[in-house]
Amino acid sequence: MSACSPTPLEGPSAAHRSARTQAPGLTEPNSVSSARSSSAGFRDRRPGSRFPVHPADLSASITVFLIALPLSLGIALATGAPLQAGLVAAAVGGIVAGLLGGTPLQVSGPAAGLTLVTADLIHQYGWRITCALTVIAGVSQVALGWARVARSALAVSPAIVHGMLAGIGATIALAQLHVVLGDSPQSSAIANAMALPGQLMDLHPGALSVSVITVATLLLWPRLPGKGGRLLRKAPAALAAVALATACSVVAGLHLPQVELPSWRSHALPEAPHGPVLGMIAAVLTITLVASVESLLSAVAVDKMTAARKNAPDVRVPRADLDRELRGQGTANVVSGLLGGLPITGVAVRSTANVRAGAVSRASSVMHGVWVLLAAGLLVGVLELIPLAVLAALVMVVGVQMVNLTHIRSVRRHREVLVYAATTTAVVLFGVLEGVAMGIAVAVAVALHRLAHTRITVEEREDGAYRVLVRGQLTFLAVPRLSRILSQVPDGACAVVELHGSFMDHAAYEALQGWQDAHTAHGGAVGISGRGSRIAEPASAAVHSCRPWTPWRNHACTQPSAATGFGGVGSREGNRQLASGLSAFQRNTAPLVREELARLAREGQRPSQLFLTCADSRLVTSMITSSGPGDLFTVRNVGNLVPPSAGPPAAGPGTNGGPGAVENGDDSVAAAIEFAVDVLEVRSITVCGHSGCGAMKALLGVMPDNRDTSLGRWLRHGLPSLERLTGQRGQPAPRIEGREATDRVEELCLTNVVQQLEHLAAHESVAHRLADGSLELHGMYFHVGEAQAYLLDENAEVFAPVAPTQPEPAEEPDPA
Repeated sequence: MSACSPTPLEGPSAAHRSARTQAPGLTEPNSVSSARSSSAGFRDRRPGSRFPVHPADLSASITVFLIALPLSLGIALATGAPLQAGLVAAAVGGIVAGLLGGTPLQVSGPAAGLTLVTADLIHQYGWRITCALTVIAGVSQVALGWARVARSALAVSPAIVHGMLAGIGATIALAQLHVVLGDSPQSSAIANAMALPGQLMDLHPGALSVSVITVATLLLWPRLPGKGGRLLRKAPAALAAVALATACSVVAGLHLPQVELPSWRSHALPEAPHGPVLGMIAAVLTITLVASVESLLSAVAVDKMTAARKNAPDVRVPRADLDRELRGQGTANVVSGLLGGLPITGVAVRSTANVRAGAVSRASSVMHGVWVLLAAGLLVGVLELIPLAVLAALVMVVGVQMVNLTHIRSVRRHREVLVYAATTTAVVLFGVLEGVAMGIAVAVAVALHRLAHTRITVEEREDGAYRVLVRGQLTFLAVPRLSRILSQVPDGACAVVELHGSFMDHAAYEALQGWQDAHTAHGGAVGISGRGSRIAEPASAAVHSCRPWTPWRNHACTQPSAATGFGGVGSREGNRQLASGLSAFQRNTAPLVREELARLAREGQRPSQLFLTCADSRLVTSMITSSGPGDLFTVRNVGNLVPPSAGPPAAGPGTNGGPGAVENGDDSVAAAIEFAVDVLEVRSITVCGHSGCGAMKALLGVMPDNRDTSLGRWLRHGLPSLERLTGQRGQPAPRIEGREATDRVEELCLTNVVQQLEHLAAHESVAHRLADGSLELHGMYFHVGEAQAYLLDENAEVFAPVAPTQPEPAEEPDPA
């Protein structure tokens, strides 16, 4: 939080927050008190309710159970393990990982990502030793969790992870295709591919027909039209596909291999591992790596989905604790291996369904595990009706979906297709561990190539200035090429050096700085811009050490040391600082914006948005909105207030009202609104508040008394916001998604944005444009200390955080 943020206010508001924190229904049940506060959703949040589980968790658990049951059997079939092992893993993943994991809404169990690894281990060591290796891998995960390395595991390139999953998915789909066609899979992906033509010549009509029904239902179920379709779509597509195909098989009297669930008394348990030590170590490392990375990536995705979902129950879901998640996954793998279950990981499909079904706590995951456990004991007769070809078709579709087109487009956009393709190919041909190692090697090679490869070009523009374009990182390897290109700029010419890279070493800095000094000494002008430009500013330059239009990291202007005063020494220092800043603009920024400003001067301004915000100096609108000349029509005042058209409200109880109150609304703000809406015809208006606002502090009485001043009279326009916050208007206070307001000042800052939007909508010009649909109003809150922007969801009066987006990579110029 910002160091400027005031101490939380004492009084009724603080007491209210304390009472709300300790309200009945927010404490954990004794049975899960060791699971820390993230299990708080076990209890219904409604005061006086005796129902021990939130209704949303109950419905979500049933949805996830219906998805997990057929998928667990299908994954067990694909690995070659006993089918009970899939049910054991699903139950243990739900109960153990659900209770002990660090991501409340994540659902764990057997996953397709571990299918290939487990199948290889069973083929090489047998099922019982595979269970023992699962236990050892779980212990390794617990140790990694206590070592707090979970965040480090996310450092693996997404291209490697996506490539690994795509390779696993392709191998699974190819193997299960043989079962779909009525045969059994071979021992490797290459063998499966080579045997496929012969299999296509000898089809099994019964197995193929139920498989086609399964695949068709999976693809068409989410697209069922009409009200009846919406009702049917409440059942998961996987369950519908298995049920429909099984029913068709029973009605048609097809004689196909079916699920066999022997008595639990004969269920295979682990035995002490024996065999090549190095091979078993590699097997444990593979399970640990794949299970950990997949679980942590799924946990991060669930965290984002939970924060972004709309119309969520009014229950706060804690953020993910990745180290605790890793310990929970490891413990679940230990228990699953000891009970003869498959390896466990966080499952993205089930977790997504859990979040979308409205779950609010880990109770949904735990109950889903309980339902699987009950089904394994009570529904054996029903499960044994399912043909194996149906489960194979289900897993085949899951495998195909693991080759995700969205991931491929993302990898292509970031120019990592080579890493993705190398990882995928190596996983298919050699195995998961070998594929990941190949992906890491290729990723390192690509990174070294990018670090060493720099493209530098020079061109003369129409106005006679020279543009030097540097793409890539500037290291000592690029210094000869850089010096050769810079020497082509004539003495006395104006030059702009654009750096499109994030790194510049000392040798490159010295070369560029030396050329800049020499070129300037011969009468030339040099402007340096781009992502790496700030490093080129000499430390001993003028008083003003900040660079405009550059990254604002480590931003710190040199301030005058003497006390400022009109006509005194401080004033002269301030003037020198201002003059230095203007000089820096003329030298560095003016050459870059001159053409655009000339166009705007010719054509006039056509901003798309009116941006009304506070006059606070920490709020740099162009920086936080990434806008430039002509983009925003900006109005700033103390407190980002919009005076009502009919004038300010009378002073209310507890306010600083007094003599000298103004009679009419502020014409300057109203004039700016009319000009923007009627003349400039902006398409949207944004009211932006910020943390630690001095105007809001003054309204709350934590600033010096100013009622008889111009500032005091102006602040009366904010009294409706104060009345709204204190409940005098009978309207709920807005809030920030995922957390409580830090103090009373922040609560008023948020409320003020909503109230000023209502004032804005009441202006005649704005009301006309809103009525015809040509204007939109938006609310925004900027937390200065966190550098985080929040946008208002007007329907729920919730400010949601704006997530960072990945910038589009710059297009490489054609070498020709």
